[in-house]
Amino acid sequence: MTGDQDDTAPARSIVLIGLMGAGKTSVGRRLAARLGLPFVDSDAEIEEAAGQSIPQIFETLGEPAFRDGERRVIARLLAGPPSVIATGGGAWMDAETRALVREGATSVWLKATVATLAGRVKDKPGRPLLHGKDVHAVLTQLAEQRYPVYAEADLTVQSRSGMAHDEMVRRILEGLEQLEEGQ
Repeated sequence: MTGDQDDTAPARSIVLIGLMGAGKTSVGRRLAARLGLPFVDSDAEIEEAAGQSIPQIFETLGEPAFRDGERRVIARLLAGPPSVIATGGGAWMDAETRALVREGATSVWLKATVATLAGRVKDKPGRPLLHGKDVHAVLTQLAEQRYPVYAEADLTVQSRSGMAHDEMVRRILEGLEQLEEGQ
């Protein structure tokens, strides 16, 4: 492998969880490159399978239908070869999805403060849960609901405002190494 890749790719997929703006996609792409694994964004896979954007799915079919499709897509991805999978912020909240991830992958929570997340997503379109709402208030509510469940992840890596993606990748790799040593 090249100097930019680690010597051994994991035998299991790595599933990145966290609220919108945590860096699951941008950090996930870099992590996959370092590990020599494919990168998959579950939201992009859902859009491809549905033939609609996430906002369109929410609008036309509703959140329950979106979550059902999300669960099926993640199960399909986990059944494939090891990869780095970025999930939508609500995916980990589904008990069946959590069980599938626990069984077939290593989960990594990219944790960030509400202020950090709000700064990252406030001007970005395509986030149906934020459309027309107070970004900070919505993220605060989501953090209160989801952080206790996200804490069940195998590994938690803290993200800070202005932190370089490569620093996040380094922290994830260190955490994965520690998990492996602890088994």
